[in-house]
Amino acid sequence: MRISNGIEMLEISAILMTGPGLINPTLIWDKDEVILVDAGFPHQVPQLREAFAKAGVPFARLSKVIITHSDTDHIGGLAGLLKASPQKITVLAHEKEKPYIETELPPIRMAHMEDQLKTLSGERLKQMTDLCEGLKANYPKLKVNVDAVVEDGEELPYCGGMTVIYTPGHTPGHICLYHKQSKTLIAGDAFSVEGGLLVHSPKFNCLDEEQYHKSLKKLTAYDVKSVICYHGGFYGDGCNKRIAELAE
Repeated sequence: MRISNGIEMLEISAILMTGPGLINPTLIWDKDEVILVDAGFPHQVPQLREAFAKAGVPFARLSKVIITHSDTDHIGGLAGLLKASPQKITVLAHEKEKPYIETELPPIRMAHMEDQLKTLSGERLKQMTDLCEGLKANYPKLKVNVDAVVEDGEELPYCGGMTVIYTPGHTPGHICLYHKQSKTLIAGDAFSVEGGLLVHSPKFNCLDEEQYHKSLKKLTAYDVKSVICYHGGFYGDGCNKRIAELAE
């Protein structure tokens, strides 16, 4: 979905914890840079390359990947992208996500998921147990070096300029990106879209709910015309008003 000139919301089919659905990485480009925000699951590199082609952007031009946070559905495809690229791709993320992306620390969701197992039974318990075991086994294969860390308020001089907004809560180092020219908020998992409405990210995925709500208040400082959520996709109906409502 074309959001603005040089911004495409990708729509990649995926099997999620809630069942079949879509994830929505963002592709941003100009004559100098091609930037992907978040990288999908490990097996999705062919789907990402196909989405690049659909957007009319050569995959070979991909120069940077910015990671909003280190959940597997956001970093899983990163190692494959770097391997498939004919050129060096620079990886950017917040410093608090860096040790997870580089697999120096165990998966950020592991303790959270293991706590959830205690509340489950039957088939759902089996599904979640299999998911945990699979994550533990495959996690080392996701290792990628972070080339540059980004900070709250940092102005990235790419593709018309982007502001890094540090929005912890969902994870310790979660970031959003504000694309100035188009007034687009790339929200990662700060929000979701359900039934056409911008909503909070699910509570069960929030590691620090108090911090999460503090982060939402920061987003009210920006004049937002469009929001891209990794889960749920595009929202463009009175964004400033809706973000303020969610931040209350």
